[in-house]
Amino acid sequence: MLSRTELAGMIDHTLLKPEATDADVESLVAEARRLGVLAVCVSPSMLPVMADGLVVAAVTGFPSGKHDSTVKAAEAYLAVQHGAAEIDMVIDVGAARAGDYERVKEDIAAVRHAAPSPTLLKVIIESAALVDDQIVAVCRTAEEAGADFVKTSTGFHPAGGASTHAVELMADTVGGRLGVKASGGIRDTATALAMVEAGATRLGLSGSAAVLDGLS
Repeated sequence: MLSRTELAGMIDHTLLKPEATDADVESLVAEARRLGVLAVCVSPSMLPVMADGLVVAAVTGFPSGKHDSTVKAAEAYLAVQHGAAEIDMVIDVGAARAGDYERVKEDIAAVRHAAPSPTLLKVIIESAALVDDQIVAVCRTAEEAGADFVKTSTGFHPAGGASTHAVELMADTVGGRLGVKASGGIRDTATALAMVEAGATRLGLSGSAAVLDGLS
């Protein structure tokens, strides 16, 4: 079993509520430091964030993914200029469901071009809205487009968040060449550990304290 420190080192401590204030983000950062997590993840409008010692991630095209690729690219570019070291972008899930993977690839590639390495690019595929074949195809497409991670969910979709089945399928598809981030509905220690066991290398959590409290 992972230690508390090891699990904390995999967590993106997340605040993406539309009603979040600057004070809420300051509290997020303070809690992240207290918990010893790896990163904080916020909406791009909340940048810059004073978070020395923590990785700062921002979302792009969130939460629907139904933004023009040029808008996603501009949002990612500005987020990096304002201090984000990582970008979590949402694909056009409808394009994936329709089998238009070239469109998905172009979307991801536009953001990758706007936020090149060493910025880490995580691609949110909204796995609960996809069937297995679509999950596999989108993960392959994300790798072809230059992503560093594939990520299960926004946590905002009515179809649900992360599942161990989706994480395992994603991890098998990318074969360690990309990271796998499980996010959405992970609220306790057992679920978090199950996601890691399934192949997750990063966890997106808003309730990080509750998850970490289950470990010594």
